[in-house]
Amino acid sequence: MEVMVAVTLLSLLSTGMVISMRLGLNVFAKTSDRLMDNRRVVGAQRILEQELQGLMPVVARCAGNPRIGFFQGEPANMRLASTFSLEQGWRGRPQLLELMVIPGEEGEGVRLVVNEIPYTGPKTAGALCTGAAPDPLTGRPVFRFLPMGPNPDSFVLADKMAYCRFRYYGPGHSETEPPVWTAQWAGPGWPWAIRVEMAPLAPDASRVQPITVMSPVNVFRLAEIEYGDY
Repeated sequence: MEVMVAVTLLSLLSTGMVISMRLGLNVFAKTSDRLMDNRRVVGAQRILEQELQGLMPVVARCAGNPRIGFFQGEPANMRLASTFSLEQGWRGRPQLLELMVIPGEEGEGVRLVVNEIPYTGPKTAGALCTGAAPDPLTGRPVFRFLPMGPNPDSFVLADKMAYCRFRYYGPGHSETEPPVWTAQWAGPGWPWAIRVEMAPLAPDASRVQPITVMSPVNVFRLAEIEYGDY
């Protein structure tokens, strides 16, 4: 009888230990996954900020047109040259960046992705431009670019978002108007600041969430003046 009681107690103790270990491992795995998700969001957001802060005032010849400041600014697409690269950071070769907002997996929300094209000179930038047409509001020439899209090498900067949109800060449509934020950059040159507005698809206070990123553009250069090419 005593042996049976001892065996029963040992079995109950072993079962309790196994359950406790399983619960502990599950909690550890969930905590680790949440920590990695938070690090991924923070890291991607830092990359986006550095890409915008590294904007280079490069010029390009667009389909025979005069020199233009290489920049494409639309609500869901943006092209720019940056000194920051994904692989080598600030020490790498300059890149032409294609940032775009595309639908998320299975049509849930949207995601922000970026393509990198090594920048080798004005011809590289000019190859992405197709021509110019006057802007209906300002009358200034607006340069058209080739369509952009994701590829196997695209890097996902943010995912599972309710929305993601680009805004550009610059002078008003006339000399008397104050500076404004606009969804479409008509130039000339480069904006004074760039804002990337983001919101999570499923807000969760226990996790780090994508937030709006705003970066000033510290460029003191006119595309129409010959400074020497990069």
